[in-house]
Amino acid sequence: MSTQRTATLTLDGQTYEFPVLSGTIGPDVIDIRSLYGKSGAFTFDPGFMSTAACKSSITYIDGDKGELLYRGYPIEQLAVNCNYLETSYLLKFGELPNKAQYDEFENSVRTHTMVHEQLTRLYQGFRRDAHPMSILVGVVGALAAYYQDSLDINNPDHRSIAATRLLAKMPTIVAMAYKYTQGQPFMYPRNDLDYSSNFLHMMFATPCEKYEPNPVLARALDRILILHADHEQNASTSTVRLSGSSGANPFACIAAGIACLWGPAHGGANEACLVMLDEIQRSGGVDKIGDFIAKVKDKNSGVKLMGFGHRVYKNYDPRAKLMRETCHEVLNELGLHDDPLFKLAMALEKIALEDEYFVSRKLYPNVDFYSGIVQKAMGIPVSLFTGIFAMARVIGWIAQWHEMIGDPEQKIGRPRQLYTGSVQRDVIPMSQR
Repeated sequence: MSTQRTATLTLDGQTYEFPVLSGTIGPDVIDIRSLYGKSGAFTFDPGFMSTAACKSSITYIDGDKGELLYRGYPIEQLAVNCNYLETSYLLKFGELPNKAQYDEFENSVRTHTMVHEQLTRLYQGFRRDAHPMSILVGVVGALAAYYQDSLDINNPDHRSIAATRLLAKMPTIVAMAYKYTQGQPFMYPRNDLDYSSNFLHMMFATPCEKYEPNPVLARALDRILILHADHEQNASTSTVRLSGSSGANPFACIAAGIACLWGPAHGGANEACLVMLDEIQRSGGVDKIGDFIAKVKDKNSGVKLMGFGHRVYKNYDPRAKLMRETCHEVLNELGLHDDPLFKLAMALEKIALEDEYFVSRKLYPNVDFYSGIVQKAMGIPVSLFTGIFAMARVIGWIAQWHEMIGDPEQKIGRPRQLYTGSVQRDVIPMSQR
């Protein structure tokens, strides 16, 4: 018979015991839910670096090993053997689909790719130079106004149809944001194309001539989507869960996640990487890389190397290895290896992989470095990179939201605080101040 492990906390001479919980893999957690009731004290953990806010069976990361699992499957295997919709099915339902399940799932997504026609007029309320992420926050949040038949979070059928609509319509919404900022007409989805090819069609086709998506580019996009589909309890996922804990509808929760993803410290990393490359290129290109690297190594310069290293991964980001292969495939397909910007990126990659300064600090190229290069090569503007990220992550947010709704231990999120303001004081009449 096993004995429950406990952790002991001593505060002001009083000892308290708390159960230690173990997952299937990963660090143990100390269950401190009764801490305040027992001791009158809170814990203090800015950034939640040592706090598990939920139980989840969706995604697991081991940053030291450089390991990422979706439902137990290594990301390396999924990216090579599955497409994005297969991966989406896995994240949503917990298992990879068989042929019949996949066909049914794919068909349900295909039949929901169009958005309500009135929703297209909403774009006209934005300036043409609006950032695509501001458009996505507004449009996705507005879906609740157009699809009111799927807002009951306690109804499994409503949750299912809302999830399908979000997965199916995000490519359409993102592509329409691009077309609007370009002043081009919206392109309706084509249900004869696969998920990623259909997105490329909606992005780059025009009514003037026939457009056929390049299969190499479609596969590259599909891999980007797979690699970004979920990433455990990051800031945007935690935002979706926190929003959902209040009972908010799924469209509002996903819009909240998009708003959080917009932050440059989260989803804007690949955009920041391309900005860095452009700055180096303008300063002299490949010939000036040595000067740039010297500034990066100088702690007083304030210059940062974007697209390298990761907050969680202390080893090579497993997604970066896969994205590196895709990056070179795309550059070869498009004949861009001699393009100055891409030559610069590859030269910077070589230095970072060989220079002892970066190797010793494990500042390896991350997935944002390569995905930014791939998207730039495909003709996707830098301002839309985070929108592509949101399109990829929507299935992860949906899966996490759905899991949270079904958790009997879930309560509305209510973080505590360490108050450092004034103690109670009396209001002095204005005439005496």
